[in-house]
Parts: sequence; structure tokens; C-alpha cells
Amino acid sequence: MDIHGTIKIDELKKPYFVWFEENWIHDDVLHHHQKGQLVYVESGFQYITIEEKIYLLPQNHAVWIPPNAVHKTNSHSEKIKLMIMFADISTQESFYYEVNVFSVPPVLKEMIKYAEKWSKQMTVNHNENLFLKALFNELPQFVEHSLTLHISLPKDKRLAKVIQHLHNHYRNEIKMEDLSDTAHLSFRTLERIFKKETGLTLSKYQQMLRIIKSLEYLSSGNLTISETAYEVGYKSVQAYTRSFQSVMQFRPTDFIKTIQ
Repeated sequence: MDIHGTIKIDELKKPYFVWFEENWIHDDVLHHHQKGQLVYVESGFQYITIEEKIYLLPQNHAVWIPPNAVHKTNSHSEKIKLMIMFADISTQESFYYEVNVFSVPPVLKEMIKYAEKWSKQMTVNHNENLFLKALFNELPQFVEHSLTLHISLPKDKRLAKVIQHLHNHYRNEIKMEDLSDTAHLSFRTLERIFKKETGLTLSKYQQMLRIIKSLEYLSSGNLTISETAYEVGYKSVQAYTRSFQSVMQFRPTDFIKTIQ
């Protein structure tokens, strides 16, 4: 299936394809390609659902989507600059069959920008092939540490209202025991099923929602770190920074450097 209604990716008779849009508009539809896909956010931020997990792509970050992974784009900022690159994958190296979200280092950023000149070029180009082969070959080296910028969506229908409540009220103080009434389950059963489905406890899930939402605010550049902390429900900047560091393994100030 194609992603934009105009170019059918799997019908292209070329190993690589570059697609750049000044203000990207996606169909909000689950689809997949035989080619692997690199999505780079030059400015703005983008949510992407891949294999039932929601990932956040802040500015100057990229995601590698493996071949045939079912995905769709979700809500995004008002203006977004995306570069999308597709590649046939023949190697068995495990990297290319896993989702990776990462901060784009300067060298890769320049390579992606250089490749823009081949955007939407439908015919095979020898120089394009050589350049993009080198780019995709080096991709595992560019991804030094992948970020945990995703939350899993549970399949169990009993958790639907619980998830909805957490997403709507993540910035509030939530008494997790009260959520058992929402699911019509005992609290112990709810916790067990929720952890099995999402890999997280209820309180850890709320923490992930807060941190992911905070990354969206920080990416927009409209709020300071302290304003962001209060916006997502923390009582102090110190509490936010501790929480952020425990999830991301680095500080909010370090994140801001990666998006500049």
C-alpha cells in the first residue's frame, strides 16, 4: 500500500527512494512496505504507531521502521518537515529488523539533507544508489543509543477505558486503585493484566506519558523546562528532571541540545 495516495512504494523498480515534503500530510491508515523506511523530522514533531506501539519523533530525531512493519502516522505539529527514505534490505543484520528511534548526529543530518536532491525521483540513478547504499550501510553505527520513546497499546478490551483515563488525565494525581472500578477488575488483577499487556505498571505508564508529552513541548520550543515540568503535572523542576533522567538516561537540558 502507498502512504500518500500518489506513489506506490512497493511498485518502484529501484532499491532506494527519497521523499521530502515541506509540510507533510499523511493518511492516518495502517500500512506496510517491503522496503525498510527511515523517517527524519527536520522540524516539528510526529507521532508514529508501529506494530501497536506509539513512538514520538521530536525535531532532529529519526526512526528506522523495519521492512513489512505495520505502521501509521498519528497527530503531529501544525508544520512539519519530514524526509522519508526507503531501502531494500538484503542483509540479515538484526538492526534492520528492529524499530529504532534516535537523535540524528551532524554527519547523518548532512547526508540526509544532501539526498534531498533525489526527492521523488522515480528512475534509477547510479550516484543516488551509491550514496544511499553507504548511508543505510552506516545506519547501525549512527544509532549509538536508541531512545525509549514509545508506549504500548494494550489489546485487552477491558483496559480500553483505563488507557483512555490515563491519556486524558496523565498530568493529574491519579489514585491508581480507583482505576480498578473503571475496568471492573480487582486492582491486583488490573495491575497484572496491564503489566502483561504494556510491559509497565499503571504508575510507570503515567510517568512515560508525562515524559513523552514533555518531549513534545520541549521540541516545540514554546515552553521552558520549568514551564514544561508544571504543564505535564510535576510539582517541581527537580521532580521532573529526576523522572526524566530515570526514563531517558539523560537530562532535559541534554535533550534540548539534540534538537537545536
